[in-house]
Amino acid sequence: MRRIYESGAVSRDDEDAFAPNERDEGVQPQAMRSVPGRRLSSLLVPDWLCYRALSVAVETPKATFEVGEAVPIRVTMRNALPIPVTVATETPLLWTWQVDGVPEASHVERPIADEPGEFAFDRGERKAFTRNWRQSFRVSEDEWEPAGPGEYSIGARLNVPEAAEKGVTAETTIRVEE
Repeated sequence: MRRIYESGAVSRDDEDAFAPNERDEGVQPQAMRSVPGRRLSSLLVPDWLCYRALSVAVETPKATFEVGEAVPIRVTMRNALPIPVTVATETPLLWTWQVDGVPEASHVERPIADEPGEFAFDRGERKAFTRNWRQSFRVSEDEWEPAGPGEYSIGARLNVPEAAEKGVTAETTIRVEE
């Protein structure tokens, strides 16, 4: 036994990076790193609570724009729960925006797959997206019609069934003047 201790074999095992050792008191373990959030969300959190935890906001830097001026749009989505949340979407397109009810300011239909998707939010996560509306509406593949002066409603919503009833929509109004 004496030879083992004198050889340093026991202390060498302690220096191995892969050998178990005592935990540092100052280091806190990261919670739930190995638990899949989507699975946890679908098992423990009812759908109505998922939708209640999610919020959508639409903002523009100002309320009045000149004719022809690009309108920057910022859409912010947030999960208020301290656990991950996943909602099922109608298509792989997770969210949409519209101007006066016209999706993405375009009257031209975009082909979108009919398969469902999932929109995942980590605990307390905030997602922000930006778009620019060039004050025109697309009327065909290669033709755009200018919007002109007036009031316009810019909105965004999660691409879920009955989004308005579930409270995952938002809208703001801007004015275009000459």
